[in-house]
Amino acid sequence: MIKNISSLKSVVKSKPELPMLYYKKDGVFNDTVVALEQLQQGYSPTPWLRNNHIHLMFFDIIKKKLAHLEYDYIEQLTMVDGGTTAIAWFGLDLSEGTPTIVLLHTVTGTFNSMREIVHDLNFYTGWRVALCMRRGHDRLPLTVPKINLFGSTQDLKEQIVCIQEKFPDSDLYAVGSSAGTGLLIRYLGEEAEKTPIKAAFALCPGYDTEIGFNNIHPIYSKIMTKKLIRKFILAHQETWQQIPQWEDILGTKSLAEFEKAYFKMAGFSDYGSYAEATNPIYTFKNIKIPLMILNSEDDPICHIKNFEPYKKIIVKMPNIIVVTTKKGSHCGFYEGLFKTKSWATRLMSEFLLHQEKSYNNN
Repeated sequence: MIKNISSLKSVVKSKPELPMLYYKKDGVFNDTVVALEQLQQGYSPTPWLRNNHIHLMFFDIIKKKLAHLEYDYIEQLTMVDGGTTAIAWFGLDLSEGTPTIVLLHTVTGTFNSMREIVHDLNFYTGWRVALCMRRGHDRLPLTVPKINLFGSTQDLKEQIVCIQEKFPDSDLYAVGSSAGTGLLIRYLGEEAEKTPIKAAFALCPGYDTEIGFNNIHPIYSKIMTKKLIRKFILAHQETWQQIPQWEDILGTKSLAEFEKAYFKMAGFSDYGSYAEATNPIYTFKNIKIPLMILNSEDDPICHIKNFEPYKKIIVKMPNIIVVTTKKGSHCGFYEGLFKTKSWATRLMSEFLLHQEKSYNNN
């Protein structure tokens, strides 16, 4: 009994572990690393969430439902090809010159599931948040037979134009969460110097989408595949019936299988064309703005081994920094014993605030 109590105390009192930082030492991040206290203090997960699977379940099942936030306005947009997307706005009452965070959601993200990160970003920064919803997600009608797991950069460009037209004096920053990082990085690489985004943060990316799905824990891969089929295929089967072999997707058992089978629904004739046009890793080296990436070494969805092939590349890029922690699971990174808060949203907010200060001082 005494031994068990002692071991429990040691877990509760465990010291924060400093994250690993991968960046070019003579690049733009030297003062950033010093300025962000979180990187110096380290991260210690909520003691009862040290198991990565429990941590993920808490994030995905419990925490998302506890977040209380009402969007100011959900604006449906019609894309140039007739497809329907949306922007969920929070902070419309802020002054027109207040910065705006363009937020890109997870693979099956909904207005409700993204409330926690929307709340936290607004709370820590005081900025406006524009959640850019992709085709077919949540309550959006699928007006054109076309979807993409990671979203369309063309749709995102149109959404950003809408944001700029509504708030022309607002500086733009961006955050991508999980699958949203794929769209974020692909877009930033395609646009390079042309993007109006001043700085960005990628939370738990999978890097190379052609191989990343193979590293997902098989149980989560199976669960997520069933969810994709239910939400995006069966829910719109009347739309998909015009696409040959659409029913083949119903037999997929893993995300890797699903991703390689649905390319026609994304508007491509073959998987090679789809991958070439959507994989973020092909445009990664073209990114010009400051970008911080956060991964956890115990992430069962976006496995840390996905990062391994790019370590040597990243430490030579002056504008990209990767932060890795021992714990955190997938997109959770909760800290605190009872009043759990996300260490990750605090970090991304502090990073963006620091970048805004640096931008305005130059």
